Amino acid sequence: MNRLSKEDLAQMNRDYFQSLDKQKLVEVAGNLHKLAVEQLEKLEQNSSNSSLPPSSDQFKSKEKSGLHQEEQTPHSESQTEPKQEDKVVSESREKPKSKGFALKKPGKQPGAKGIWRTAPLVPNQTISHYPKTCASCNSGLEIDQQAKPHMGYYVLELEKLESGIEVKCTLHHYYQATCTCGHQTKEKPLVGYVSVVEGRSRDLSLQEYGLVGPMLATFIASVAIRYRMSRPKIRELLNDWVGVSLSVGTIDRCIREVGIACSPVVEELIEQLQSSEIIHLDETPWYEKGKYRWLWVAITKTIAVYHIGSRRQEELLRLISDAFVGWLVTDGYGAYSHYPKRQHCLAHLIRKAIALTEAVDKEVADLGQWLLEELRELIHTLAIGDGDTDEKDSHPARLYRVCRLATLAEHSKLKALAKEILADWDAVVACFYHPQLPATNNEAERALRHAVIARRISYGTRTTEGSLAYCSVLSVIETCRLRKVDPWGYIAMVLTQARKGIKHPPIPVAS
Repeated sequence: MNRLSKEDLAQMNRDYFQSLDKQKLVEVAGNLHKLAVEQLEKLEQNSSNSSLPPSSDQFKSKEKSGLHQEEQTPHSESQTEPKQEDKVVSESREKPKSKGFALKKPGKQPGAKGIWRTAPLVPNQTISHYPKTCASCNSGLEIDQQAKPHMGYYVLELEKLESGIEVKCTLHHYYQATCTCGHQTKEKPLVGYVSVVEGRSRDLSLQEYGLVGPMLATFIASVAIRYRMSRPKIRELLNDWVGVSLSVGTIDRCIREVGIACSPVVEELIEQLQSSEIIHLDETPWYEKGKYRWLWVAITKTIAVYHIGSRRQEELLRLISDAFVGWLVTDGYGAYSHYPKRQHCLAHLIRKAIALTEAVDKEVADLGQWLLEELRELIHTLAIGDGDTDEKDSHPARLYRVCRLATLAEHSKLKALAKEILADWDAVVACFYHPQLPATNNEAERALRHAVIARRISYGTRTTEGSLAYCSVLSVIETCRLRKVDPWGYIAMVLTQARKGIKHPPIPVAS
């Protein structure tokens, strides 16, 4: 059933209802009842029964209290108005003026001159969209080939060729049809997910009505996120090499659309992550609107999930829930210490031991060299995998002995490294009693390398929505790479479904 629009309701009146037979009247009443129930449930939504922020409750309560005050004391408005004006004038005088671009909002500024296309687009093909059923009585509609479209829009879409790529322009026409009941139904572009951000003047809506097609939007997002190009550089690339002129705002919208469309896919990946046997975890500093944050990654053989948040232990629950019963491979960060089944990355310990071998004090350098040799010998024994249990047990014993000696040293870094190994002893030697565990956390470190390079170029993200979009796209790309699936074709499919409000398909696994 098509949702009743404002134009559909405008055609309904008493004369229209009286002209319908009993069966069609029941259908129309059913559609109106569904619309009324939907609007009633929407009015009753608040922060306790929906995803609305608590500030929306305060806003509604202030509106109601303000109305009550005006009704109770209508004469008080004229008395307090001069005082309020004086207060506003004084506040405006006391407010310091901004210097430079410190308080300047991103994007087009109010009053700035707009830029329009100098030449209209020339479509390569035209696609017609006709309504199939009546929005009022749900009856089938006949297509009138002589009808004129009530709206249309251009779409620029990228197509892959055998020897390159090409951008084609398509004109979409939408028609209306009149039912035997007298109701006129208009076919309109579908609207999907809407990203709501508190305090924003206009929310981001994923819909079919737009200039950039799904594959071209995916290409723009890949150039920005995967290949780390700025918005102006992407605009220059499209104009010079593909002959497409897009504004910086349109390019930015495409990147955010792809990220928001991929966010439901990441939620499913997090659920799949809980059933994994081994998960590699790591984190690196990140900046969100100039604030110090952390970029987390959880990666397995077939799943990669990124998340931007704080470095608290509670943040780990967004990736690893209580349902996870497998093994974690991490570094020595304290947020992981509460988890019992864990492997401490030996590569981190080896790097610290290498620094100790370069110490000025010869005794400290000798102990550091001894510690380094024992750690490397442990990894070498695991790599050989000869199955000699007694020999493997001797290596942890020697490592434990040198750590006990190092705790008696006066050198602060040597003592700290020895205490770190002894305090987390079970996690350090877990790989020697469980051969399926890797000795290092190189998988997670390699997964973060691309984001670290992007951080140096872009200095992080500017909004929470931008962080969500960045992590969602990275998660889908890396997961597709791990599963040997073309990420760009899949992301374009996800964006196409999201613009229609249809659930995304799962990421396939290569056979």
